[in-house]
Amino acid sequence: MEIKKHIPNIITLINLLCGCVALVFVAQKEFEMSFFFVCLGIFFDFFDGFFARLFKVSGPLGVQLDSLADMVTSGVVPGYTMFQLMMNAYGEEAVNFNTCDSVACFVPFLGFVITLGACFRLANFNIDTRQTDSFIGLPTPANTLFVISLPLVLNYSGIDFIASNLQCIRVLLIITFLSAYVMNAEIPLFSLKIKNFSFQKNALQIFFLIVSLILLLVFRYLGVCLIIIFYVLLSVIQNFFLKKE
Repeated sequence: MEIKKHIPNIITLINLLCGCVALVFVAQKEFEMSFFFVCLGIFFDFFDGFFARLFKVSGPLGVQLDSLADMVTSGVVPGYTMFQLMMNAYGEEAVNFNTCDSVACFVPFLGFVITLGACFRLANFNIDTRQTDSFIGLPTPANTLFVISLPLVLNYSGIDFIASNLQCIRVLLIITFLSAYVMNAEIPLFSLKIKNFSFQKNALQIFFLIVSLILLLVFRYLGVCLIIIFYVLLSVIQNFFLKKE
């Protein structure tokens, strides 16, 4: 039995482990640690495919295992994070599931609409042959980075307007349903892969990476959210000009 053919699957399982650990930290409202482990999981999620191609051991087991691991790291974790944000917006004292007789008490559970959207996205990705070099709809890891950054933006941005909106249940519901929609929308997004050293062919990717670095340095956690929004908007603008051509 060759060890190397199991290396990609082991890396995928480490991604799953990172997602499980992140869930524990979300439950404890340790959002910085949750953010760290999700980022670590996404890192391993990238390299499982890299090593599968490197060792030429790609197969259906790896594809299914990858989606199942992503379902936790990039599906359950952001849904649970949004649940916690909505609980915070209501005030945990106001949402006591043992004594609550109002439908409003169960609104925070709508945060898991993100989980449902991620599940549909991951299942559809496995059978969609169009998404080999680029994406249609926002990938679940990118959506997850956006969502799990929100509690950190709330705690550390220092911008009252943003903080107040992230404690508004209506705003959080809009973000939730928009998140689930964008993951599954028929929006072509440009590939971030740089396949050669031609500046002209990779100008868009290089421009995006430079702007992303600036946003991270200037805005920190808020920069993560801005990068994801910028990625989608830049893709929409590119699609508009491609159609005109």
